[in-house]
Amino acid sequence: MKPELLITTNGFKATWNAIEYGAWFAESLQMKVTLLGVTEKLDTLPLNDYHPLEDVFERAVSLFKEKGVAYSLEIQNGDAEEVIAKKAQSGNFITAVSPLGRPQIRRWLMGRSLRHFMETISNPILYVPQMRLPLNKLLICVGGLGFEVHAENLALQIALQSHAEVTLLHIVPPVDLNYPTSRVANAHWRDLINTDTVLGRNLRKAVETVEASGLTAHVEVRRGHIVEEIALVLKAGNYDLLCMGSPYGGNALRQLYTPNVTAEIAEAAHCPVLTARFTRV
Repeated sequence: MKPELLITTNGFKATWNAIEYGAWFAESLQMKVTLLGVTEKLDTLPLNDYHPLEDVFERAVSLFKEKGVAYSLEIQNGDAEEVIAKKAQSGNFITAVSPLGRPQIRRWLMGRSLRHFMETISNPILYVPQMRLPLNKLLICVGGLGFEVHAENLALQIALQSHAEVTLLHIVPPVDLNYPTSRVANAHWRDLINTDTVLGRNLRKAVETVEASGLTAHVEVRRGHIVEEIALVLKAGNYDLLCMGSPYGGNALRQLYTPNVTAEIAEAAHCPVLTARFTRV
């Protein structure tokens, strides 16, 4: 069943990025939209008083109509992190979120909202810290073990609509464990795609998937700290969308894309980030 797009806002001005980008995303993929507004202090409003989300919803509805996007509206009261996560888990959604405007002390004490969403939402998340349209350049982080496939397939659908240039990036991290795959990856990281390893085979498969979609795939392999290297590539390449996956497994090797690492990259990115957990077919 085709997913719907859940666009979320608590009225903070930066959440308009999720609404505007989400409208474009839904138009491109012909998705139905649910706009979820969370009022966190509704109980303090006098009866029949002006609702703080009215202006946001009015602008959003105009945008949805302009894009020809089917939509529904929903308002809930409560803590935005909890309300959004619960709604996202209630159906087949891709959830579009932007920074919620939390004060720094709350981020210190409770962590960033994005990390909470990545830990509690099993469906794909589209994080929009700022607008980057049109979509000309797409960066897909390929872990090499197939954990990114779900997110990659979603990203390719949107790349096709935009005729975007696709780059597949794999980072070979420093490893302490001495096992065959790590030895080959470190010794042959420059030509990893040509090796007869799980990493090499999955890189080749990723290229085949992109090219089968009618797009051209560029491959870049680097060696170093995952977060630092991805941040460098993002900055140097001026990409418009970052796509990555996560195994979300407590027993996963540390060089894989765990939710905290994925969140760290997303928080440092200056472009939208599409992430999806690994799902077994």
